[in-house]
Amino acid sequence: MISNQQHSNGVSAINRPFVALASNGNLDFIAFWRLISKYKWRILLLGLCTGLAAFLISMSIAPVYQATAVVLIESSKPQAITSIQDVYAGVTPTSEFFQTQAEILKSREVATSAIKKLKLWEHPGYDPRKVKAPIYRSVLNYFGISKTVVPEWDEDTLARTVYQSIAARNQINVDLIKGSQLVQVSFESTDRQVAADMANAIAEAFINSDRESRFAMTQQASAWVQDHIKGLRDTLDQSEARLQSYREKQGVISMDGSSGGGAAKMIEAVNQKLIDARLHLAEAQNTYEQIHGANPDALLSMPTIIQNPVIRDAHKQLQDAERNYSDLSQRYGPAHPKMIQAKDQLKIAKEQLAKSIDILVATAKHEFDVSQATERSLEQTLASAKGSVLVLNRKEIGLDALTREVATNRQLYDLFMSKSKENSATQDMQASVGRVVDPAQIPGNSIRPKTAMNVVLAAFLGLFLGVGITLLRAVLDNTLKNGADVENRLRQHLLAALPVLDKAARQNAGMVMQYEPHSQYAEGIRTIRTGVLLSALDQEKRVLLVTSSLQGEGKTTLASNLALAHAQTQKTLLIDADMRKPSVSSKLERDPTHLGLSDLIAGQATLSDVLQTMPETSLSLISAGTLPPNPLELLLSKRFLSLLAALKEQFEVIVIDSPPVELVSDALVLAPLCSSVIYVTRAQQTPIPLIKKCLARLSQSNCAVMGIVLNQALAKKQEDYEVLAKGKHGYGLYGMQGKLGKSKA
Repeated sequence: MISNQQHSNGVSAINRPFVALASNGNLDFIAFWRLISKYKWRILLLGLCTGLAAFLISMSIAPVYQATAVVLIESSKPQAITSIQDVYAGVTPTSEFFQTQAEILKSREVATSAIKKLKLWEHPGYDPRKVKAPIYRSVLNYFGISKTVVPEWDEDTLARTVYQSIAARNQINVDLIKGSQLVQVSFESTDRQVAADMANAIAEAFINSDRESRFAMTQQASAWVQDHIKGLRDTLDQSEARLQSYREKQGVISMDGSSGGGAAKMIEAVNQKLIDARLHLAEAQNTYEQIHGANPDALLSMPTIIQNPVIRDAHKQLQDAERNYSDLSQRYGPAHPKMIQAKDQLKIAKEQLAKSIDILVATAKHEFDVSQATERSLEQTLASAKGSVLVLNRKEIGLDALTREVATNRQLYDLFMSKSKENSATQDMQASVGRVVDPAQIPGNSIRPKTAMNVVLAAFLGLFLGVGITLLRAVLDNTLKNGADVENRLRQHLLAALPVLDKAARQNAGMVMQYEPHSQYAEGIRTIRTGVLLSALDQEKRVLLVTSSLQGEGKTTLASNLALAHAQTQKTLLIDADMRKPSVSSKLERDPTHLGLSDLIAGQATLSDVLQTMPETSLSLISAGTLPPNPLELLLSKRFLSLLAALKEQFEVIVIDSPPVELVSDALVLAPLCSSVIYVTRAQQTPIPLIKKCLARLSQSNCAVMGIVLNQALAKKQEDYEVLAKGKHGYGLYGMQGKLGKSKA
């Protein structure tokens, strides 16, 4: 049996990942690995089965072969076949062009041409005439609900039907090779030869289709050119006649542009001089307006005045004279000869500066007047030249229009004649948009199904599925599996984990301690008894309440055997307080109709009347007695409290079997009256939330739960959990399944 010390030394490792995952976020990957190792053979079997299924499915599928032809797409069209530039525009090598050609390769017209060339409908796998109608269609035809119309099979209908079948199965694939002008044309079929033939036929049909379309366009252009040549010839003749008539009427012998060249050049020269004169006039006017009427001091601040060399020299002499006069005035008086001389020099400098300014102002006025006169003269000359050219321009305008018309008509006529001759000469020299550079070969290996890959992927999928199911089951398992769950998920002390009784032991389940004292179950009961005795060493009188969450968890069997175990060393009393569905009497092979607890509390019997003694033991028993209509009121009565106090004086240990906590409130009434509560739960059956709920109700009743007894823990599963929790060197389950003790020794 699993001892308390064993559970506290690391048994909780197996289920910690699932508990900790929800509580504190920690993951115990070692426990995950141990859990997977526990079910490794099931996981491997699932992987083997999925791999085998994939192998069988792959072998049942007809192999599909793929043949590929490589086509070179020309990025431009030869100039030899050009008719008119607007009709045949050059094709630039863009991605859109290559994508367009790829789509043409996949088009219905190209595929249909290839199908017709090979007469693919004669192949058994592509003959639409041999396809049977669906069963539902036959049924509808039979009842007259729908009528299937059988088409008249000709080449066009057969080719169209075969193409629909090929397109539905996506058997034609066209792929552009990146960074090149090559296109791969692939065809998939269950027949190797058909795959190669169709790939080559599609490539050839594409090339022929392009060549035929080019030839047709050339013929259309040639016909259009011929239709327009006659009209162009008539138009040219008419325009030449109008030109000659105009020359004769105007008396112009040659008007090629030389007649008006001199006048035009003269006008251009005069116009340029006029522009220069106006610029010079603007400058002169601006200078004159600035200096006219301004005082000398203001004139000296103007850039135009101060930049003049004469003014600049005169101004410099004035500044030198002023500086000399200022220096001498600080050393000599006004009557000193040097002061008189300096004063004369200053006067001369001022007069010289004023004279220079006057000359400059007069010069500016003269230049302004000259510029105005020049502008008027040039304007008169330009007006005269324009008048003389105006008459000549009127004649040239009409002549130029007629000349241009003749030149245009002649050029258009010559172009059409040239292109007509080109088309006639190159009609049979049409170049195609592409060519086959690598014809498709008969494939050696199939592309589908990939048996090896399918088997490997299916096997790995089966393994991952097995691992996922295993972990999911562990995560979603909401029951107690071992002592680790009791401590980790319930936060309660584990008294013992009891195994499932075999068929023989179940017949005397309440008296296992008497009939099979050396069994595994009896060892577990003794472990519980030891835990009870060690829980309160100084307590002489103990009242133990045994309860559970639901009916059928083994609480009565536990209470009976625990009472028998205590009776071996102490004076013990077993009370059946379940006055709704009593079963202690049947477990201990006593008369269930004997007077019991209900009769004693109701005053219809005395203690000596209800007290029974188990033979060959020192255990006393008080059965439930007559089933009362109000068992809870009896337990709440003062007479029951007095009775329990009197019984404590006579017995050292009192074990009370109470109803389940979830169903009725009897256990909640009895719990505060007892020294300890032993809570029984069934492994892998009772939901943990329900157990927590019942424990919370007991806690609210101010009672002390001594610990949990995990009942009906399957021996093999319990062993597995312990091995996973402790590793291969754990103590195991003492006494479980015969050989278990030896294997763990």
